[in-house]
Amino acid sequence: MSAAGFLALALGAVMVGFSKTAISGASTLAIVIFATVLPTRESTGALLVLLMVGDILAVWTYRGHAEWALIRRLIAPVLAGVVVGAFFLALAPVGWLKPVIGGIVVVMSLIQVWRMWTAGRAADPRAAAADRAGNRVAHAGHAGAGTFFGSLAGFTTMVANAGGPVMTLYLLRSRLEVTRFVGTMAWFFACVNVTKLPISIGLGLVRPQRLLLCLALVPAVIVGAVMGRLLISRISRTLFEKVVLAVAGLSGLYLMLS
Repeated sequence: MSAAGFLALALGAVMVGFSKTAISGASTLAIVIFATVLPTRESTGALLVLLMVGDILAVWTYRGHAEWALIRRLIAPVLAGVVVGAFFLALAPVGWLKPVIGGIVVVMSLIQVWRMWTAGRAADPRAAAADRAGNRVAHAGHAGAGTFFGSLAGFTTMVANAGGPVMTLYLLRSRLEVTRFVGTMAWFFACVNVTKLPISIGLGLVRPQRLLLCLALVPAVIVGAVMGRLLISRISRTLFEKVVLAVAGLSGLYLMLS
């Protein structure tokens, strides 16, 4: 691997750590970087290993803050989505993977844009009445929403490690306070990624030949996680998310067309 390729992967690893302790949207950029530098199938396995390192850091940081009732509700649909994603990875031609991963990244980026727009509406007093009505509808359909978002999160995280935006949308409906929101996300993906690991090994996505590379990138994940903890209160979250989403969306289009 060239020095430029390794530096690109190191940047992606920093984004992995940063996404676990600060802004989840940063991980979409890591997905694209890894799929561009490494063979597409191997990129998902290498990224999974680094995400699990980030999970350890996030779970330790937010170990006492998780809404386990929500996590338990999602177990069945998430597992169903993971199984469907595993069959897709096993049966789909290699040439499909980059366009599919690129498409998922683009869709997830658009979902994040929609989430940011709705968050802006929630801050607008003129939208308060409409939001209250929408919240009642969301609450009424919560069980169905769990099945939909859970299965979609399972599929997208299995195929492209891109379940974060889907889960963000689902947890926003639950109106958790900030620390419980972040803690629930941390524990949820820690559990899901542990479940995915043996499946990914069986599919040949996680390969022993890449473990040394993953170990070399672990310090970058730690740096990203520390940066996230130090900078989250000092940077404009909205501006950073916009930049990350723009880069990820354009990169996803590149993968779709390459």
